[in-house]
Amino acid sequence: MYPAGLIKTILSSYPLPVSGVHGPGHWARVLENGTHLSELTGADMEVIQLFAVLHDSRRTTEDRCFEHGQEAADFARSLRGTHIHLDDDRFDLLYDACAYHTDGETDADVTVQTCWDADRLDLGRVWIIPDPGKLCTEPARDPALIDWATKRAKEEFRPAIVDEWLEGF
Repeated sequence: MYPAGLIKTILSSYPLPVSGVHGPGHWARVLENGTHLSELTGADMEVIQLFAVLHDSRRTTEDRCFEHGQEAADFARSLRGTHIHLDDDRFDLLYDACAYHTDGETDADVTVQTCWDADRLDLGRVWIIPDPGKLCTEPARDPALIDWATKRAKEEFRPAIVDEWLEGF
């Protein structure tokens, strides 16, 4: 799923506790949300996979951290050619998805929108129910999907892939 060494590279410089609300458990739920949404939106799954593990990887606090999106986008750029092998157009989607994921925007390419929705659907981890008006895609606005994602987030559901990611850490 991920290029060899990418997760270890991300985790080796991740400054927060891996059990925190913005850590690997969150990344994995974003991945699962994005996987489900991409089946409905036609979004680029590789971009979604990379977004899931990168978008909060540069946070320095669990509270407000205004520059972490841009820093995640710049971090992705630094991994290009070693761990990230997207053509320019697809990399631009990943860059924009990371850089602007906290800005509340909804107008973008469907892959970027799907990334943002995948993240916003996990707001239940901080006890916020996603507002359908702030979601980008029609599939993400489905009340059943919002309920499903919010329940998992509030329960801090930990997808099995997290154990693979954390092996050795």
